[in-house]
Amino acid sequence: MVMDESQWVPEREGTVSTKLLQKAGAAPFVPAGIGGFALVVAYGLYRLKARGKMKMSVHLIHTRMAAQACVVGAITLGATYTVYKDYLLKRAADRAQK
Repeated sequence: MVMDESQWVPEREGTVSTKLLQKAGAAPFVPAGIGGFALVVAYGLYRLKARGKMKMSVHLIHTRMAAQACVVGAITLGATYTVYKDYLLKRAADRAQK
């Protein structure tokens, strides 16, 4: 099935940076996770030469685990904040109105 290109209209056109800024406004923990991931990877690359007798594979596994922990931590914080904002604050506001 081939779709005529003249019929398709994108919702929003923008660059990657504008999309990232929009995402940061909607979910502020996404850029925090990306930033933490980038910092851990940069530190892992910096420490690559000073790893001593540690095998390369072990060093890379430790770096990957730390980077994943930053991303998972940011996702967990974001989910916790969303639950707090959407459910707990709304319930408290509803109780105050009654």
